[in-house]
Amino acid sequence: MNTKQVDSLVNYAMSKFNVAGCAVAVVKDGKVIHNKGYGVKSIITKEPVNKHTQFAIASNSKAFTTAALAILVEEGKITWLDKVKDHIPEFRMYNQYVEDNFNIQDLVTHRSGLGLGMGDLMFFPDGADFKMEDLLSSFQYFKPESAFRTKWDYDNLLYLVAGELIARKSGMTWEEFITKNILKPLNMDNSYASLADIKDTSNLAASHTVENGNIRVIPTFKEMMNGAAGGIFSNADDISQWMLLQLNKGKYGDSLNKQLFTEKSHREMWRIHTVMSTDPNPRYNSHFAGYGLGWFLSDVKGNMKVEHTGGLPGMLSNTVMIPDLNLGVVILTNTSDDGAGLFSAVANAITDDYLGLDNFNWVDKYANYFTQRSTGNDDFTKKVWDEVAAADASQIKQKNFIGFYRDNWFGKAEVFKKEGQLWIRFLRSPKLNGELQYYKENIFAVKWEYQDMNADAFVTFALDKKGKAQGIKIKGISPNIDFSFDFQDLDLQRVKE
Repeated sequence: MNTKQVDSLVNYAMSKFNVAGCAVAVVKDGKVIHNKGYGVKSIITKEPVNKHTQFAIASNSKAFTTAALAILVEEGKITWLDKVKDHIPEFRMYNQYVEDNFNIQDLVTHRSGLGLGMGDLMFFPDGADFKMEDLLSSFQYFKPESAFRTKWDYDNLLYLVAGELIARKSGMTWEEFITKNILKPLNMDNSYASLADIKDTSNLAASHTVENGNIRVIPTFKEMMNGAAGGIFSNADDISQWMLLQLNKGKYGDSLNKQLFTEKSHREMWRIHTVMSTDPNPRYNSHFAGYGLGWFLSDVKGNMKVEHTGGLPGMLSNTVMIPDLNLGVVILTNTSDDGAGLFSAVANAITDDYLGLDNFNWVDKYANYFTQRSTGNDDFTKKVWDEVAAADASQIKQKNFIGFYRDNWFGKAEVFKKEGQLWIRFLRSPKLNGELQYYKENIFAVKWEYQDMNADAFVTFALDKKGKAQGIKIKGISPNIDFSFDFQDLDLQRVKE
């Protein structure tokens, strides 16, 4: 696919998805053959995206973390199978066997036994006050959903632990280590390991979200405890160098005479560590799928495929490589959720072309899917709020619900009265607060003041025989709620003030 064809594809995708801007780069046979921005950095400023425009790459940062670990392995400071407790004595898990045997690779392979997105509420939404010591002790309070090392369930928190391990073994922060050992050697001069590192934000893309078909700017997601799970800001031009490094098995430079990590480390990162289910799509004749160290691995038409996506509020990214074809594609977008449709359609269309497959009209297929999903989601949530508006709350005795409730890892929540209405707030996550609106039985619905992502929720109270609330369970209303709002992991019990 030549650069004019990529232009045509991306411009068509931009017309079908409600996305403010994006940047796309393609590398093939050791060269950057396409590298360009589309749309605008912000619908307010209308300034165009270019190949150096910075986007949050979110979970595409995870492969930088595993590369950092590989560097430490090669320096002899750790081994991949070192026990985490040997380097971080405060690390706690949900049972003694898992805690004693949890190794460094377990941190980055999503096989802990804990459920999807467990504990992400510590930093979704941003602005909570949790520290690393809270994180390291939190895992003991979660209930496992599968046996240790038997099932893949995506998580972010254990990557943050990996970031802490990198800091302790290197004597510098994760951000400093990534900058010194990866970004600078690769001349990724417009990439940053954290938002705070960007002193000149003039070419930083703004985050956007789409609500009821309307696109709006939202605040840039603030820092986590460290950036190991999703903290890097980069651009199409710099990620091209990252993909070339990966496709060259750790070597870089004009004559590939420099080496960031060894081929042995590269094989370890691109080896399946956690088996996943395969997509039976006959179009690709796939036989295996799994997670390596910071990468999803599969096969398409007899070719290995290496990829990862990333998502933060208003920022979505996709990196795809087919090493057998010496091909890499990156798409960076600044809009939720349509950005995911765009990056999926564009990546699939480009890789399909190089695989010699027919035109599958990926853009139209994803556009139709996202339209149907959005309509179904909107219809469901509208029905809930219509029922809330019609509900009779006259029999509710507010005093039976007012008070403090505590979860072992997330801390206290308060139910209180504000201007005659019940409200709930979480003391450690100030953006999680909102009015409790009666729904039915002992269930309320809360529309959080935080609306950068759709996280509105059902709040169900457990009542004693006298009708007084003793506990709280929370569940998202939207069927498409982001998994990082893991309200289901909370077990709030009433406590004395």
